[in-house]
Amino acid sequence: MANEAKPCPCDIGDKFEYEGHGHEVSVEHIRAYIDKPSLSTDKAVIVIHDIYGWQLPNTRYIVDMLASHGYIAICPDFFKGQEPWKPSNDFSEFNDWLKTRDSKNINKETAVVLQYLKEQCHAKKIGVIGFCWGGAAVHHLMLTYSAFKTGVSLYGVIRFTEDNCNLMNPTFFIFAEKDEYITLDQVTELEQKLKQQCKVDYEVKIYPGQTHGFVHRKREDINPQDRPYIEEARKDMLNWLSRYI
Repeated sequence: MANEAKPCPCDIGDKFEYEGHGHEVSVEHIRAYIDKPSLSTDKAVIVIHDIYGWQLPNTRYIVDMLASHGYIAICPDFFKGQEPWKPSNDFSEFNDWLKTRDSKNINKETAVVLQYLKEQCHAKKIGVIGFCWGGAAVHHLMLTYSAFKTGVSLYGVIRFTEDNCNLMNPTFFIFAEKDEYITLDQVTELEQKLKQQCKVDYEVKIYPGQTHGFVHRKREDINPQDRPYIEEARKDMLNWLSRYI
């Protein structure tokens, strides 16, 4: 890693002052934030949070954005009630914290959320997106669950992911050029593995001048130089979901 003092790249960035349009629900043993479009739909997207957890306003903003584009969108608590990371925490303790929050140990929660979407929301076409820790989780799920028509991994921490790149369904990978934690040589290695192993559609895109978290942890109104890339990445994400769901 470029900075071993901070083994995960989750500086908080801009915390959105955002109340949210959705509501919280219980899905068996976990809580979740859900928002639905005004018109009935059978399309849904699971949103996987970063290390700051399912209640981060920035992530709920993305959930609501997806709902405004016609998807049932849900962000479950994949930490299963455990405390999310806090900006005030000591990063020297991060690896110990992470041991009980493995981004590949989410199959039970994924299964119950898929069942909820199918039975309670009548969803038939389901995708998944995730940020940072959640982006690594997307990689895992696209290797594991054919139920997901597509996935979008946004700056998924490559060192958290598996070597296997034989994905089941089309997956879009978003990275930032100036991400000091997910370096370009790591992205190049991922691309090589995808080229060798992946038999479905995929795309890897690097956004110039951007840093980790730019899609959901930068406010475009106070980062005018980054606004075009924030908007482009969100549009690319929506276009990818629309193509396959």
